[in-house]
Amino acid sequence: MKVAVYGGAAPKPGEPAYEDARQLGFLLGQSGHTVMTGGYIGVMEAASRGASEAGAHVIGSTCTQLEAWRGTKANQWVKEEWKHETLRDRLYALVEKCDAAVMMPGGVGTLAELAVMWNEEIISMKPARRMVLVGKGWQKTIEVFIAELGDYLHLQDQKRVYFAEDIHAAVELINQFEVETQKS
Repeated sequence: MKVAVYGGAAPKPGEPAYEDARQLGFLLGQSGHTVMTGGYIGVMEAASRGASEAGAHVIGSTCTQLEAWRGTKANQWVKEEWKHETLRDRLYALVEKCDAAVMMPGGVGTLAELAVMWNEEIISMKPARRMVLVGKGWQKTIEVFIAELGDYLHLQDQKRVYFAEDIHAAVELINQFEVETQKS
């Protein structure tokens, strides 16, 4: 499966968030998954690096717009780069071409990626994909969202996101999803 990993750009090598994402990438790669990221720094770099260290294929969805703003290029662990002009095109490529996704902690960009993927999942005619949100921060955020605005979201659509306490639980949910989809 192609698994997109989303998360913040801030984590640096050696920091807990970076090392968690690196281990996540490694475990996904070790399980035989292709890992897809936004291709740059932070969680994206860490997941790419971990997957590469496991011998997995790594796809980075990048864009000229971000590179001009940030002055950066794809990280060195990206084996296949999907280059886009705009941030929007970059985001939609990851959302549309993944079979499942893991959302690590992040900021507004990661929240936007979750919202787009969740909405696309609701309105899509494609087979369901699993979205796994890692950490208590996501769980609290989504619980408050549903408690306050759940009337705008059908019950079955509220259940489209899965929560994982840590990366090991996230990988287990992704692997379980792969087995379930192979049976159908």
